[in-house]
Amino acid sequence: MTRDELDKFAEARINGAPLSDAALKKLLAIESEAELEKLYYTARKVRDHFFGNRVFLNCFIYFSTYCRNQCTFCYYNCKNKIKRYRLTRDDIEDICKVLKGAGFHMVDLTMGEDPYFYEEPERFVELVKLVKDELGLPIMISPGVMRNEILLKARANGANFFALYQETYDPELYAKLRVGQSFEGRIEARRFAKEKGYCVEDGLLTGIGNDIDSTVLSLRGMEAHKSDMVRVMTFIPQEGTPFEGQQQNSNLSELKIIAVLRLLFPDRLIPASLDLEGIDGMELRLNAGANIVTSILPPDSELEGVANYDRKLEERDRDIKSVIQRLKTMGMEPASQADFEKFLGA
Repeated sequence: MTRDELDKFAEARINGAPLSDAALKKLLAIESEAELEKLYYTARKVRDHFFGNRVFLNCFIYFSTYCRNQCTFCYYNCKNKIKRYRLTRDDIEDICKVLKGAGFHMVDLTMGEDPYFYEEPERFVELVKLVKDELGLPIMISPGVMRNEILLKARANGANFFALYQETYDPELYAKLRVGQSFEGRIEARRFAKEKGYCVEDGLLTGIGNDIDSTVLSLRGMEAHKSDMVRVMTFIPQEGTPFEGQQQNSNLSELKIIAVLRLLFPDRLIPASLDLEGIDGMELRLNAGANIVTSILPPDSELEGVANYDRKLEERDRDIKSVIQRLKTMGMEPASQADFEKFLGA
């Protein structure tokens, strides 16, 4: 396609023209670097129409790495013999002091399905209220599948966003990834949260058993449920997990799917995570059409991430100052808080 043709294609996406399954499959089948660059160009064109050069910044606080689940791809699954932690109220208060005025648009409170909080979920609600009172920022919660009444209490105490990734909308693959967990239960939890005023985030995992057909199925699943943020993460074999020796077996790269997500969800949030390749990877993801940087850690933090490419590294460039500095070199800048509040109210 010529530049004019690419611009017309982007304009059609901006104006809400639908993408057929055949079109999605054609985009996901692109392999040549030249054609991928055209895809990324089109995705940026669509993103910039809605968001300009402005990027949102999300602080990540993984406050408990205990979990009751047996996800085969996850380092923190309950069967893995690893060192774990659970932050106290005082720990989180100390983190909030560091975060005040740092420039984040939202704080992501993430945990595994920790029995400590599931047995007495009011403990979780109290942490949400604490962070809201301390920082006054929008809060994303990523607690797994919690009872509806707890989601309502968290919402009443300041939670704005609910993140709960399906990983795949292929039930057979889902059963291999999220062992013993209800496929419909996760969908229903997001549906309930959306109905009760949350913005919701969904996500898919690539590089592990998914082909083009199953990826399109997942894209359509996220589309049907009107997700406000849509994510793709690359499978990384994790030490001590059932999939430790499983190599990536898909050519559906994260960058390609980010670009396709942007074309399918023109005005939604699409993350550029620091959790797989750090700030260099952030730049690649933003250039593919992403518009919110996630997994930014508090300065000098030893907190865990999810995939943690840098778990054993002494230097971890995942602080907000490093992110903003790189954005400037890219000709991008943090959005205003008002921009983010406007999105939440959209």
